[in-house]
Amino acid sequence: MATPSRTSSASRSEARKRLRLAEAYLSDAERVQAEHDEEEFHSVSASASVLAGIAAADAICAARLGMIHRGPGHTGSVDLLEKAVPDGKRLAVHLQRLLDIKGVAQYGANFLAAGRAKSALGWAGKLVSRAREECER
Repeated sequence: MATPSRTSSASRSEARKRLRLAEAYLSDAERVQAEHDEEEFHSVSASASVLAGIAAADAICAARLGMIHRGPGHTGSVDLLEKAVPDGKRLAVHLQRLLDIKGVAQYGANFLAAGRAKSALGWAGKLVSRAREECER
């Protein structure tokens, strides 16, 4: 049984703070990926990408809807993002893909492959870019 989505109000100021957080995580993910080729660092880059994507989704939802998801898990964030903007379904797919690798990237005993970490960086980059657009409008 799915738990109901919980939200809290979020201002434009909060949206900009979430965007800055997303940009910082994305920058960390890019730096780690550029500087390290060892397999354990692919998980570090992917983990930062996941956090960037979550923060970017929050920024978009705060800017457009005046609310963000609060509650266990991030499924509610995906649902909220779908409704936030006209291209929300496409953005929600990127966020869901990031969430799908979250456990392995952050807690897994196995490391992510380089290609998967690179994909995560791309998904996060798209979300952060879109969050910038929403915070600048």
